[in-house]
Amino acid sequence: MISSHPPRATADDVFVGRHIGPRDGSAGSRDDVAVMLDHLGYPSVDALIDAAVPASIRLDGPLDLPAARTEAEVLADLRAIAAKNQMRTQMIGLGYYDTITPAVIRRGVLENPAWYTAYTPYQPEISQGRLEALLNFQTVVCDLTGLDVANASLLDEATAVAEAVALMWRAAKRPATAGPGVVVLDADLFPQSLSVTLGRADAIGLPVVVADLSGGFAAGVSAALAAAGQEGADVVGLVVAQLGASGQARDLAPIVAEAKAAGAFVTVATDLLALTLLAAPGDLGADVAVGSAQRFGVPLFYGGPHAAFMSVRKGIERMLPGRLVGVSVDADGDVAYRLALQTREQHIRREKATSNICTAQALLAIVASMYAVYHGPAGLKAIAERTHTRATAVAAAARAAGLTVEHTTFFDTVRLVVPGGSAAIVAAADAAGINLYAPDADHVQIACDETTTPFHVEQLAQIFSAAAGNLGSPAGRGSGIGDEVAAGGPGSPDSLPHSYRRTSTYLEHPIFHTHRSETQMLRYLRTLSDKDLALDRTMIPLGSCTMKLNAAVQMEPISWPEFAGLHPFAPRSQAQGYAELITTLEANLAEITGYAAVSVQPNAGSQGEFAGLLAIAGYHRSRGEAGRDICLIPASAHGTNAASAAMAGMRVVVIATAGDGEILLEDLRAKLDQHGPQVAAIMITYPSTHGVYEEGVRQVCDLVHGVGGQVYIDGANLNALVGLAKPGQFGGDVSHLNLHKTFCIPHGGGGPGVGPVGVAAHLAAFLPGDPLATDGAAPVSAAPFGSAGILPIPYAYVSLMGPDGLRRATEIAVVSANYLASRLGDAFPVLYTGPGGLVAHECILDLRPLTAVTGVTAEDVAKRLMDYGFHAPTLSFPVPGTLMVEPTESEDLAEIHRFIDAMLAIRAEIDEVAAGTWELASSPLRQAPHTAAAVVSDAWDKPYFRELAAYPLPSLRAGKYWPPVRRIDGAYGDRNLVCSCPPIEAYADDVAPASPTPSATTIPSVSKDNA
Repeated sequence: MISSHPPRATADDVFVGRHIGPRDGSAGSRDDVAVMLDHLGYPSVDALIDAAVPASIRLDGPLDLPAARTEAEVLADLRAIAAKNQMRTQMIGLGYYDTITPAVIRRGVLENPAWYTAYTPYQPEISQGRLEALLNFQTVVCDLTGLDVANASLLDEATAVAEAVALMWRAAKRPATAGPGVVVLDADLFPQSLSVTLGRADAIGLPVVVADLSGGFAAGVSAALAAAGQEGADVVGLVVAQLGASGQARDLAPIVAEAKAAGAFVTVATDLLALTLLAAPGDLGADVAVGSAQRFGVPLFYGGPHAAFMSVRKGIERMLPGRLVGVSVDADGDVAYRLALQTREQHIRREKATSNICTAQALLAIVASMYAVYHGPAGLKAIAERTHTRATAVAAAARAAGLTVEHTTFFDTVRLVVPGGSAAIVAAADAAGINLYAPDADHVQIACDETTTPFHVEQLAQIFSAAAGNLGSPAGRGSGIGDEVAAGGPGSPDSLPHSYRRTSTYLEHPIFHTHRSETQMLRYLRTLSDKDLALDRTMIPLGSCTMKLNAAVQMEPISWPEFAGLHPFAPRSQAQGYAELITTLEANLAEITGYAAVSVQPNAGSQGEFAGLLAIAGYHRSRGEAGRDICLIPASAHGTNAASAAMAGMRVVVIATAGDGEILLEDLRAKLDQHGPQVAAIMITYPSTHGVYEEGVRQVCDLVHGVGGQVYIDGANLNALVGLAKPGQFGGDVSHLNLHKTFCIPHGGGGPGVGPVGVAAHLAAFLPGDPLATDGAAPVSAAPFGSAGILPIPYAYVSLMGPDGLRRATEIAVVSANYLASRLGDAFPVLYTGPGGLVAHECILDLRPLTAVTGVTAEDVAKRLMDYGFHAPTLSFPVPGTLMVEPTESEDLAEIHRFIDAMLAIRAEIDEVAAGTWELASSPLRQAPHTAAAVVSDAWDKPYFRELAAYPLPSLRAGKYWPPVRRIDGAYGDRNLVCSCPPIEAYADDVAPASPTPSATTIPSVSKDNA
């Protein structure tokens, strides 16, 4: 199909030319695009696109978006938007607290492309730096919660609570003959945690009740079961808040003991900062602990991204959702880190997965871990004590004014009883530049944090004094409470009782006692980042994951205080800038995808899938068709598809794929004939997971619609569609988008992500609701707009590219992928192609024939690529024994050639194995990767030269990356599970430890004895 287009975006458009790597010959530059087209035999980009993309799905004209703007114009626009957000001192609480991000961590991690452009550490040998940082995070969580194993990490606290409920239900292993069971939720959990958890439980029919535990476990549970009509049900699990939404701190020992005596698992929702003072959940007998690490140096970000955590006792660690960093050994027996227990990952377990977690919050977990490394245990405790003393000063000021403080035990949040007066107090505080929280007309809550000062306490004292007069309370001392009480000094009447206090030690490993100066911290961060391969060093040619440029201009605004400093539950009137940004972005994404409405609340692609399926389920229920519970999923689909369907309460029926990789229409028709009235949806990825534009996609959609089902189009491969086709126009009813792929939010070493969901008009009413609202659809994230703090990135990307630039990016991604496939096709056959032998934006290289002849595996190639300075393509997905390659539009031709040269050199090495020059076991392929230590060792006994090991291509001498460890023994790490820094004797802060800090060479060897 030849269509007329507006003028091409060129390098003269400044940003478009910066984002797109291959030059197009404009402004006198070389014409890389022409080189690729000449090789492929097409006269123009249009001709290639017309040959590759089915005419039946093509757009007739350009996207209806504003024209591209310059970097200066977009930054000015975002400055104006940010200025519409009103800055306040945030004292709302509810799990979100202001904090101070040490500048060395902000600049060294959060704003450093060496950290934020890295991929998930599935190739651990080139991910040792971030794996060590995440091991530190797990250690912080394990130590502070007093439990044995922690993950690295979850999406937010609300979804962590929901995951804990599911974990306890699985761990109970109730026989089919067991009587009714139920999980009990503490009524004093944060309201967003209750809302998200109840919605998830309802989707799968898991029985959950909410109980008021203020009168004790037995009384509260009995009343809740009676109210729910479930008297006599067994309590399978309990989730209880150590610090309630009301601010009350409770001695949980009696509640935990009663629940355990009743045979229940116990999860404690807790606060890491408070745990420097409060008894650890593990010490109280809990099985699981959950919470958020946000207040460990991660900005409020209007709700996210923030790293949640979960830790568990021994015995249930293999049920832990999310990613788990473990300690293993490499080929030389040296300690090395890797992701442990990867068989739990959803891409392997599919509909049997216990969680659909894909994107975690790795970057934010790393920030939190470094906050703990920088402050150490004494520093963290000092921050906690200061926070608590400020809260006691606030309580003292309220009492001095004659107001009633509801709870005498609290950590950071003071709850006042003000009959009918909450709105007036909140308004007075707002006028003073402070946000408070009013849960109802009769109560006000004030949450203190690391940033609370005596001046804030004095301001509140004046507000309380005025409020007391208006409420008719006895006149108090007002603002004259004295500096001693305002500062939370000895005159403060409140404290945490001894029985609540922590007695166990924490963070004894030297890593938390070493880096006190900024110089030390700066060098530690650099040392770790030097161990990794990220986009700042090399192309990361991962199929399906779209590791493209994350431009600095797009990243810059997320650190601005006006975006970073807003509380997610601040009055909407204070967040007009965010409202404008989000509304505009949602409208732009709707235009790009062809849908009627978009929600940005899902904070990961997997959560977008889940939200879309919940919308479909809600739609069917609204039409009296609740029996539609089958989700059809092609065998080639992303693993999260099946996991999300199971979480949404749907049964998965797999559709076979044909030999060319397309959906087997004959099998689809048979499944529709068999299950038609029960079909809720089909989930397809377009272009297909096999990297081709399927000609019959409209026919697939029509067939499913014909039996009353809905069509879900996975947006993982949207980078091959933007500006060329819209899923909402060629048959889709719902799609999720990966803003951390197509729209340039960086992967962050495994997160953050944003996975908005777009829907057709008939599904709009079923999009995720506000987590604090009592009506509407169930939310899927804790914050109303999910990870809002990183939405300036895709907003800027769309604004900078404009409609023509977005289409051009898609076109060049397709051109580059086809060029790469053609150049490598003789050495590594391309498994699937579409019309004319073309692929979409990625291709699958089939190594299985070579493996059959030589024994060289796709994994061998992946590890050998590390010696060439490359991250491997996607390994063995969606087809085992293959590599899926995606160059993206932002890699220049020289870098593409560098990758091609590396792959061809590796093919020559495979040929040497085939010729018998090397035995496979002693070949550079199986011995890869090669460390500097291995290459300079006096014990070199390889049948190939050291130069071939280290510098297989002369170009590598210009900038060699040395893998820090050799090939890691994954099975060893799973058998000997060590998931936190091994305990070493405690050291006093600011005293140099007697042994080195932990690293890949100094942590003691692991064994079954210390696993």
